[in-house]
Amino acid sequence: MPAKKVTPALPDLYCIDASIYIFRAYFSMPESIRDAKGRPVNAVYGFTDFLIKLIQETRPTHIAAFFDESLTTSFRNQLYAPYKANRELPPEDLERQLTLCREISRLLGAGDWAHAIYEADDLIGACMRRHRAKIKRAIIVSSDKDLAQLLLPDDVLWDYARERRFDPAAVEAHFGVPPQYIADYLALSGDAVDNIPGLPGIGQKTAAALIQQYGGLDQILKQTARIAESVTLRGARKIAETLRTNADQARLFLSITRIATGKEVGGPGLRELKYRAPDVAGLTALFEREGFGDRLKNRVEKFAAALLK
Repeated sequence: MPAKKVTPALPDLYCIDASIYIFRAYFSMPESIRDAKGRPVNAVYGFTDFLIKLIQETRPTHIAAFFDESLTTSFRNQLYAPYKANRELPPEDLERQLTLCREISRLLGAGDWAHAIYEADDLIGACMRRHRAKIKRAIIVSSDKDLAQLLLPDDVLWDYARERRFDPAAVEAHFGVPPQYIADYLALSGDAVDNIPGLPGIGQKTAAALIQQYGGLDQILKQTARIAESVTLRGARKIAETLRTNADQARLFLSITRIATGKEVGGPGLRELKYRAPDVAGLTALFEREGFGDRLKNRVEKFAAALLK
């Protein structure tokens, strides 16, 4: 009797929203952490430590770190100039550290993926969509609520620093809408972090109520007459008028809050996502080149040795 063919288990895919953890390290680690030339490297040290801990804890078979290349060149800036205009550009000492963090991420085996037009969120979404049939689930390492819209039943949004995990049910419990409507929710209610105002007078509770009763934004805009007659929606007539008056604006906001996941976004293939051992020689050369001393070098050597156990 022929041996029964064993189908290999599908892997988990870890998608890291890296820039968040670089910024977190920059603002939380002491500025006294400097290289041999006296330049701040606190973000580099903090991000390296984060990435090592994450890999040690999860032992991923497939992983990728995605970075935001620019705060001003996204396709969203072309659609809506005020997008993220409320944010200050990274200071000069952080810009240099961002470049080093990307190099370290690549040498640690997590990769270095970025795009001038598409943001890290889009690269994560496109990667998940492209490889969906070949993975068990996606684990998005981020605290960014926008990424919740990408979750399918087995996926997880993992706020690593706060040790909070959101599956689709937790997303719905928190926002009042399931993951597939997060972009619609943000288009209606606004997102102060990204400088998206939403529609006047429509806050988070109203946005959630509209989605719960009528569906996504397109369906809501088609049913304004019905909404105006609602007996369960407080201020229904005014809300319906707001929707009619601001329909084009709402659609514009949705084009900004919705994560792009099409083939045009690009991103790594499955082979490129497979985790490989850290390049200790490359990392050591980088640390020596940048005058980092032995602290990170020793940390990486211990990390590499632990992976072999």
